[in-house]
Amino acid sequence: MSNRLTHLKELESESIYVLREVAAQLEKPVLLFSGGKDSIVMAYLAYKAFYPAAIPFPFLHIDTGHNFEETIAYRDELVKKLGVKLIVGSVQQSIDAGRVAEETGVNASRNKLQTVTLLDALAEHKFDAALGGARRDEEKARAKERFFSHRDEFGQWDPKNQRPELWNIFNGKKQLGEHFRVFPLSNWTEMDVWQYILQENISLPSLYYTHEREVFERDGVWLAYYPFMQLKAGEEVVRKRVRCRTIGDITCTGVTISEANTLEDIISEIASSRVTERGGRSDDKRSEAAMEDRKKAGYF
Repeated sequence: MSNRLTHLKELESESIYVLREVAAQLEKPVLLFSGGKDSIVMAYLAYKAFYPAAIPFPFLHIDTGHNFEETIAYRDELVKKLGVKLIVGSVQQSIDAGRVAEETGVNASRNKLQTVTLLDALAEHKFDAALGGARRDEEKARAKERFFSHRDEFGQWDPKNQRPELWNIFNGKKQLGEHFRVFPLSNWTEMDVWQYILQENISLPSLYYTHEREVFERDGVWLAYYPFMQLKAGEEVVRKRVRCRTIGDITCTGVTISEANTLEDIISEIASSRVTERGGRSDDKRSEAAMEDRKKAGYF
């Protein structure tokens, strides 16, 4: 490949710079790892940023207990390959401890419950920076974020009170108990991520490629069916060839009818799609400001 500075090389360089700034300015950072493509790319960027030294911070996965088994298997294989410490925060333990109440009914999901588990894990381990894979093109609330996004002592975010980042100069100063969410992929798009995965030949969970599974349709979105999910009247479980475009809690992760078996196929499919990446995330449809409300409370 040519050594000229392509847009992917520029994005990679910017993200690596942000990762190194976190290591330089903050005392105890952690990388939030979901098993999705964005957090996978961020893990590989962290490897590049500090090679040949080890990645200088652990990974934190908030396990809802309703994660795809393929995601968990991939997570365990990757952390072993990279030689990093993995910390797992359990939503089930938060429920058992009475920290959160499990939702009930046909629309029940543990996705929102992750916020308390995340904030508890950050406080328990005294992390002062949490690196996330969110991108500004994903959703209007995420478009408001800075690279270094300040959180108060309660883990809350105020979108109207953010620090300027002129010339990529980041202000990592904070008071006791406060922390930062840091987003090294802020300026990437979904297509950038997929093109980078292809360029770097990064392996992904099999969920991203076409496979056959039991699904059902709800409000125009196909969802993977698992026995803990409650069906509405008229909903029918069928087998279809699908793939995930984004990965999260099973209850809110929409799947796409697809025959894309290669990265090239996926890139072509996304290029022609008229549905946004998060168009299949049912948790975003709960209200007009669903994501912003969750972020203000401490969500990813």
